[in-house]
Amino acid sequence: MAVSLHHVVVDAHDLPGLARFWCRVLDWRILSEKPREVVIGTDESAGTGICFMPAGEPKTVKNRLHLDLAPDDQDAEVERILALGARRVDIGQGEAVRWVVLADPEGNEFCVLRPKASLIAFRDPPA
Repeated sequence: MAVSLHHVVVDAHDLPGLARFWCRVLDWRILSEKPREVVIGTDESAGTGICFMPAGEPKTVKNRLHLDLAPDDQDAEVERILALGARRVDIGQGEAVRWVVLADPEGNEFCVLRPKASLIAFRDPPA
């Protein structure tokens, strides 16, 4: 039996607002918008999307699952995402890490990494 990742589901209080934020971050678009479900992705035939569903309670602790973004230019991307409404957060990551921790407008943490060469290796900066 074959299986694939279909959606990453995010609980939200403002489904359309959070979906629009992530569309701007990822350069995706809203594929479906219903009162209790907003789906975003590159297009309807994409392998994986993000689905925003109503949250039952306020967020109170650090996420147990988060997204890692791997841009070509970490500093420029962090500034761009901050301008879209994200904020820097400290979850105990310290100063010596290779990523920047941000939170979306509803407080969901995510990381902006240094450029990656693969799923397991960072791309070394040019010499």
